[in-house]
Amino acid sequence: MERIRTVFASLMIITLLITGMALMPDETQAQDKTIELGYVNWAGTIAETQVAKVVLEDIMDYNVETTMVGAGPVYAALAEGDIDAFMGVWLPLTHKDYVERYKDEIIKTGPNYKGAKIGLVVPEYVDIDSVEELNKHRAKFEGKITGIEPGAGVMEATHTAIKEYDLDFDLLTSSGPAMTGSLESAIQNKEWIVVTGWKPHYKFAKFDLKFLEDPNNVYGSKENVYTFHNPQLAQEHPEVVSFFHDFRMTTDELAEVMAWIEDGMEAEKAAQKWVEENKEKAKGWTNPVVVSE
Repeated sequence: MERIRTVFASLMIITLLITGMALMPDETQAQDKTIELGYVNWAGTIAETQVAKVVLEDIMDYNVETTMVGAGPVYAALAEGDIDAFMGVWLPLTHKDYVERYKDEIIKTGPNYKGAKIGLVVPEYVDIDSVEELNKHRAKFEGKITGIEPGAGVMEATHTAIKEYDLDFDLLTSSGPAMTGSLESAIQNKEWIVVTGWKPHYKFAKFDLKFLEDPNNVYGSKENVYTFHNPQLAQEHPEVVSFFHDFRMTTDELAEVMAWIEDGMEAEKAAQKWVEENKEKAKGWTNPVVVSE
């Protein structure tokens, strides 16, 4: 009888071990279905990241967590694997230094948006057309260029522009929303203001603005916005990398999402609305593709 009990106990232990082992892949798989997306507080990047989040969750059955990171630290977080992907990489100029610094630890895919542009922006009523004219009207601008977060590519380019054009101006740091708020306030009072600007951004739909000409090409020509990912993502979820490879929004599509957010709609709700109205295009991003290096 003792032998029977011993055999029975052994069988029970083996059964429990087998059951536990059978459960482990499912638990691991469930954990692996979480994707970490980093973003910077820029209107276009927020809109694209939220649209990607909705598609990954609602169509591809992933769980997506988003984290706002600074313009510089987001690349370190990506390289270290704290986030899986970042959709706001401007190339070939704006974020060249960051990409060069982490080139062995991050991988490019995309682009997710074509024809982006950075530079110094003023309201249409400001009676100058070139960066070279700023010093002549320093008093009207109070000697200030209103910028965004330190470390952003457009900020680094503006530091270069100040030296290149010998501008007697101070570059003020703030944030994307704060810069837009200062711009709106100045426009309401018909004041002269110059800001660090970029396109796509909802401010170009909301206000009559213009880029100042940049004869020395400090800000470069039109750029593309890419998604970069951590190498581990390609190993664990090649279908997600394939999705980022295919993800692409036009100026009008992105402007629509940004406008809804600017009008007070929650970012995720705006993304859900857009995906619902463009479901066929969104589903097209999820088709398997061969991702080239």
